[in-house]
Amino acid sequence: MQHRITVPGPLHDDTGRLTDRGYATDLALLYDRSRVKASRLRLKEWDYYYIGNDNFGLALTVADNGYMSMDSISLLDFDRNEQHTYSRMRFFPRRRGLPLTSVRGDIHAQGKDYEIAFLNDGKRRQLYGHMDNFGKGKSILFDLVLTDAPRDSMVIVTPFPDKPKAFYYNQKINCMRAEGRVQYDGRDYLFSPATAFGVLDWGRGVWTYDNTWYWGSASGMAEGRRFGFNIGYGFGDTSAASENMLFCDGVAHKLSRVTFNIPMKEGKEDYLSPWTFTSDDGRFDMAFSPILDRAACIDLKLLISDQHQVFGRFTGKAVLDDGTVIRVRDLTGFAEKVHNRW
Repeated sequence: MQHRITVPGPLHDDTGRLTDRGYATDLALLYDRSRVKASRLRLKEWDYYYIGNDNFGLALTVADNGYMSMDSISLLDFDRNEQHTYSRMRFFPRRRGLPLTSVRGDIHAQGKDYEIAFLNDGKRRQLYGHMDNFGKGKSILFDLVLTDAPRDSMVIVTPFPDKPKAFYYNQKINCMRAEGRVQYDGRDYLFSPATAFGVLDWGRGVWTYDNTWYWGSASGMAEGRRFGFNIGYGFGDTSAASENMLFCDGVAHKLSRVTFNIPMKEGKEDYLSPWTFTSDDGRFDMAFSPILDRAACIDLKLLISDQHQVFGRFTGKAVLDDGTVIRVRDLTGFAEKVHNRW
């Protein structure tokens, strides 16, 4: 049995402990960083957007991770099997105060050679900006709009065993329609709302130092219906609920536990060989054909981040709450394994 949070209220009580744990389909609990009792150097807040179609994608991150900030842009070209990722990091920055909710609120991040802006008035999300020296001295420009957000999203409140001040409050909004343009290296990447979709990963929390997580996501069309999913696991106490959820025509369908079956070769993960995904309730069974691995590793001894975000195509079946089987064929998305010490 998975616990669903339905009663609105604050995320933390006056002592800094979580008022509830489990899953929801909206931000039923209100995040207020003034109620967080842990050190501000441990507080992590970010907004991550991925917008893509079958041919290319754009990923944008604005993050305040306590003792460091990170702003990042990734351009992925599946036809050319190439990706470009560049980030700007600062240690012990002045906190920018990201919005306390994903419902509305603006974010501006900028430095001497870049700008990333997320504007959200509650109806549409405009993502625009640029970065100079985005590889080989070239610049990237982008301006996109996300609309038609589904009714439901994946929300999870996760505590950490033996760490009462640690928590993770996370929302994933899949299947938003995307329209706009990215310009890079003399090429226009055009996004049409008929074929391009966006997902928001909205995270606020205080984590333990050493964590590994698995996350997968896809948004698009299946059997003529707007369809997507969020799958993942790996850290924190998820005994109250998993974050696995299907979205069909804007409605959420809750799954139980999903396992990422990453192939191995010579004792290590072989990320570019075919994966499979299975669930203990029999409602999610997918094969995954990788296209490219957006790999990055930062090793500063005390600070380590080893990331493999693999983009590819999902094929298989997903079963809705009423037993309807959705057949999925070559749905573009990603699956990742990330190990952090931060």
